[in-house]
Amino acid sequence: MDDITRLSINQATTMIRWNLREAIQGYARHGVRQIAIWRNKLAECGLAEAKRLLRDEGMRVTGLNRAGPLFGVGAELAATSMDDDRRAIDDAAELGAECLLVFPGSMTPGSKDLVRARSMVLERIGTLLPEARKAGVMLAIEPLHPMCAADRSPINTVAQGVQLCEALGEGVGIVIDIYHVWWDPDLRNQMERARANRILGFHVSDWLVPTQDMLQDRGMMGDGVIDIRTIRGWLEDIGYRGAIEVEIFSTRNWWRRDPEDVVRICLERFRSSV
Repeated sequence: MDDITRLSINQATTMIRWNLREAIQGYARHGVRQIAIWRNKLAECGLAEAKRLLRDEGMRVTGLNRAGPLFGVGAELAATSMDDDRRAIDDAAELGAECLLVFPGSMTPGSKDLVRARSMVLERIGTLLPEARKAGVMLAIEPLHPMCAADRSPINTVAQGVQLCEALGEGVGIVIDIYHVWWDPDLRNQMERARANRILGFHVSDWLVPTQDMLQDRGMMGDGVIDIRTIRGWLEDIGYRGAIEVEIFSTRNWWRRDPEDVVRICLERFRSSV
């Protein structure tokens, strides 16, 4: 399934060793013309310079990370957080990003009410949605593995993500991150329920056995137990033709390597395992 034009590399994959300028130029050297950008790296580079670099290298932004955390920050930071979310929408619009990922964050301090946490995600995205629609920015929810329910996101299955999108309506979709949802026995049915027009992205990496850090020990495609090609096939069957984005958090392996080698291996594994 070799179609390198669909390959995007999430900046997280080389985040430790390369800044945004280096990532844009480095990916382009290897023929990769799509990138997902993190806002902390965008701030270091500056929006105007980032737009120039993207234009010069013919790069397209498949996603901007991120708006949020939406809650779990304490009442005194709520207004500041909302202002930053609005700036994230503006950044995504300026970059022409295909979507802005929304990061819910941890449960409210002291709370054990997971149901309420999910309803709070709905409420806060609903508050942002009119501004995102006005700016022409799609908001993306990425269901995270249940291990993340308390400290990162209470949206943990594709079914929950689809329900949220159905409740909010136009302007919201989901990202299928294979690392977080590969285990779900209802994955295929729920992706079919979402259909291609609700799916804003497809992120790939691999699940290692043993996994030594649930957040930052992702594997390169082909090094773990995920049947990536089958899941990609399910997505293609429902009409998804968007970017396939490599996103690898790896403190003990890939972040320590020369980013040039990392990008080269990403291309090799995209061809052989994705």
